[in-house]
Amino acid sequence: MADPYSILGVARGASEGDIKKAYRTLAKTHHPDRNKDNPKAADKFAEITRAYDLLTDKDKRARFDRGEIDGDGNPTNPFGGGGFGGGGFGGRGGQQGGGFEFNSEGADFGDIFEGIFGGGRRAAGGGGGFGGFGRGGRAGPPPKGANTAYRLAVSFVDAATLAPQRITLQDGKTIDLKLPAGAETGTQMRLSGKGQPGAGGAGDAIVTIEVKPHPFYTRDGDNVRLDLPITINEAVKGAKVRVPTVDGPVMLGVPAGSSSGKTLRLKGRGFTGKNGQRGDQLVTLIVDVPAADDALASFLEGWTDTRPVRGNLGV
Repeated sequence: MADPYSILGVARGASEGDIKKAYRTLAKTHHPDRNKDNPKAADKFAEITRAYDLLTDKDKRARFDRGEIDGDGNPTNPFGGGGFGGGGFGGRGGQQGGGFEFNSEGADFGDIFEGIFGGGRRAAGGGGGFGGFGRGGRAGPPPKGANTAYRLAVSFVDAATLAPQRITLQDGKTIDLKLPAGAETGTQMRLSGKGQPGAGGAGDAIVTIEVKPHPFYTRDGDNVRLDLPITINEAVKGAKVRVPTVDGPVMLGVPAGSSSGKTLRLKGRGFTGKNGQRGDQLVTLIVDVPAADDALASFLEGWTDTRPVRGNLGV
């Protein structure tokens, strides 16, 4: 994989927030569902997700920045910085013979093997050494399997109410997931040990959430917004009207004399935020005037509203 910073289009010193923002933008642009005519969209989406996964893992990001691993998380030089090369093994000056340099006073094999095994261990991040062995011939930990990326489409109502979700893994097994508080499009969930198998154990499954749009609800932070049509009678006289919410219908009191644009609040009917508190549902009243209603026209005959309702607009 290429440089994860370049893939996400962020600087090496980017904050975690900048990385998350860049990932969300790219994930929306390259999501397979939005690029059904592009067979490479899934690969691009997976590449973006892998880059995000590496850069949001503090240990892996630090090792990548030091040049110890590449963009796929693999060691860049399992044999360390010293050892083999044009001049053979490095000594402390003297004579050369057969590609091996030694000191005229006698070769210091302790320094030589420290250069091979010690240097290899440092370059590999503490677990490697020469050929995967540390000092004394002990084998380093075997690598874990690769992570696997999944997309989970969640309905607007389920995301708001944190309804349990079910996902099918590559091996055909299904898992019931509990959505995290504050779940939104781009939120990621890590399922430990549910990725590709490996000698050191299975990798993880990285599940990226996509909240689907709703026909009449919209999200405003942790609040849910709804435009609610009401009749002239309900607006003028006031009324109790039935209103849909993500938790089911409730009765809402419309004050007498309500105009279009008036917003009423239903407490605790929104999304659950990361702090565990639920937002509200904000209901904006829209007075629906019937078209070509003779009875209404006759009722208003001879009556005119003389208020300067556009006075604050300067007209």
